[in-house]
Amino acid sequence: MAQKPSIPKGTRDFGTAEMVGRNYIFSIVKDVFRKYGYQCIETPSMENLSTLLGKYGEEGDKLLFRIQNSGEKAVLAPEKGLRYDLTVPFARFVVQHQNEISFPFKRYQIQPVWRADRPQKGRYREFYQCDVDVIGSKSLLNELELVQMVDDVFGRMGIRVCIKINNRKILAGLAEVSGQPDKLVDITVAIDKIDKIGLDAVKQELFEKGLSEAAVAVIEPVLTLSGSTEEKLAKMRELLAGSEVGLKGLDEVGTLFGLIAAAGISQPVELDLSLARGLNYYTGAIFEVKALDFAIGSICGGGRYDDLTGIFGLPNMSGVGISFGADRIYDVLNGRNLFPQDATAAATVLFTNMGEKEVAYVIPVAAALRAAGIACEIYPDNTKLKKQFEYADRKGIPFLAIVGDQEVADGTVTLKNLASGEQRAIAKEALAEALS
Repeated sequence: MAQKPSIPKGTRDFGTAEMVGRNYIFSIVKDVFRKYGYQCIETPSMENLSTLLGKYGEEGDKLLFRIQNSGEKAVLAPEKGLRYDLTVPFARFVVQHQNEISFPFKRYQIQPVWRADRPQKGRYREFYQCDVDVIGSKSLLNELELVQMVDDVFGRMGIRVCIKINNRKILAGLAEVSGQPDKLVDITVAIDKIDKIGLDAVKQELFEKGLSEAAVAVIEPVLTLSGSTEEKLAKMRELLAGSEVGLKGLDEVGTLFGLIAAAGISQPVELDLSLARGLNYYTGAIFEVKALDFAIGSICGGGRYDDLTGIFGLPNMSGVGISFGADRIYDVLNGRNLFPQDATAAATVLFTNMGEKEVAYVIPVAAALRAAGIACEIYPDNTKLKKQFEYADRKGIPFLAIVGDQEVADGTVTLKNLASGEQRAIAKEALAEALS
């Protein structure tokens, strides 16, 4: 008996309809990135394990896909792995190509990444990231630009979001004033789970990591702090008065929110002091974007990293970037029915096939439409008109161009709107204008 075909858990096939939607996302994201002066690079799907290990924290290392076989015998100690994100490979790229790069270097990258996570709704083992980073500049104007791009991308898609911002220096200051500066990584890893497991479970994890009751008592009220940005900053200045790094983080946040106010961002922006971003390499501003009208995890996130390239031999090269989660964005657009009609149609118009004479008439008409930028198809077989109608309907093609003996004689095309049922005769030379 033939084996039933399947794919690994946490991966997906994308059919033609899904790819039209995904390409709609990639098109908007690329257009916005280019508008801000970012240029595209690509890196290999696999990296040396030495490049990947130790960059994502203990929990991130557990989620790396390690390559056991590279075309030779299986090895007990893998030397390569599939990339976990696009940021660490980007840092490796910058160091390796530093003499060819003009700094500040603004790049975007749209490629798949892999994580050995437990598959569930909105969480996949293979998924695409759309990353945009600038490296070689410490200016907070770069952070502002990222917020502007988030606002631009989701505004064009029609997705209402909340942009959440925090600063890792504030969290470092919090670790200091709680008397546990050596527990910063444990604190951020635990806090990063607050949306998934809740405050009580976060507190329990902090206790399990060795934090004292007194330390947790300092941290807990910060995670539930409410009020305006100014009120939150004022309360935090009191709490972090004894931490130089914490106060620096508050200054950076205050400056960034001032820039955001001047820029006129249309989506809501919130200072969320419980935002941690579990990755160890963040050192400054951190970002997370949540959809307001659809229940799903973050659809975009990132932050400032001051010395990620130092691990590869190029110290003091500060960068900042964000990553758009294309797969989750697709789920939001699909779930909210926000894809425009022309983003899901394979073509704008289908020409019927009524025989050799009619097809000979249609071929140059279709060529003229394509030259005008209008996607169209000619049905390949001379078959019943009903079957051709059904084909257009199944593919979501909005218009049918019917060409029979009469149309050939008159130099026209009968254009039928499949949604309304309305049809009219149009001169073949005027068809492109009618469809535009």
